[in-house]
Amino acid sequence: MKRRTKERLGYAALNMGFLLLCLITLVPILYAVNVSFSGEGVTLSGDFSLIPSDPTLENYRTILFDEPFLLWLKNSLLLSAGTMAVAMLCGITAAYACSRWRFPGRRAMLRVLLVLNAFPQVLSLFAYYRILRLSGLLNSHAGLILIYAGSMCVFAIWNMKGYFDTIPIEIEEASKIDGANDAQMIWKIVLPLAKPAIIVTCIMVLITVWNEYLFATTFLLESEYYSLAAGLYQLQSNDYTRSWPLFTAASILASIPLLLIFFKIQKYMVSGLTAGGVKG
Repeated sequence: MKRRTKERLGYAALNMGFLLLCLITLVPILYAVNVSFSGEGVTLSGDFSLIPSDPTLENYRTILFDEPFLLWLKNSLLLSAGTMAVAMLCGITAAYACSRWRFPGRRAMLRVLLVLNAFPQVLSLFAYYRILRLSGLLNSHAGLILIYAGSMCVFAIWNMKGYFDTIPIEIEEASKIDGANDAQMIWKIVLPLAKPAIIVTCIMVLITVWNEYLFATTFLLESEYYSLAAGLYQLQSNDYTRSWPLFTAASILASIPLLLIFFKIQKYMVSGLTAGGVKG
């Protein structure tokens, strides 16, 4: 009885500690929400509050109607969808091949891809710029999609390969005995079983592209092509027009689509990430 009581007290203390950590991490977010509903002078004052004293929607009205926020949103959606399509098409096919076929150089290829992906992307910035300029893809969404897809394809291959390794090959053999060809087996058996890993990989690609600004600000030279990250950077790039309430309002609006998607698919997050790393 004493042991059970001690365990319950320990779990309660642990949960309280985790709850306290969550509250601490929410403080900057709540302060940003406060600033987004406040006027210009709130960031210059020395007061710290999580509740706006005189709330206003002017910052949200300005960012939605006076700034090209909706255009940046459309560009980010285009970049994210294009990158997911290319990266997942290449990643799923390559991951399945590496999981099921034992061809020479398979392990070496996977290790080389992993090592190349470990280098900071800024090292390849100049090379990417030269390639895009010579190919005529500079200042275009297509060129940026190819760069994003090339870097995210490595993650897709490794995560999907680990999940394919957990799918028993006997299931595929049974489907062939029942008369299914290779295309039917992959489309109707393998891909539905790999749905959690596919969804998680797509979300990781989406988050990376949605938040990336280094390549976006370097290779997109005109504001009409800017993504959300590049547009937010432009809002703060000029010292004379800098407005922190406007910037925080834009940041919160840019975060809402990701939050909605995350809450929708959060049941797949744990199984998709952990199973993908079992045999990767």
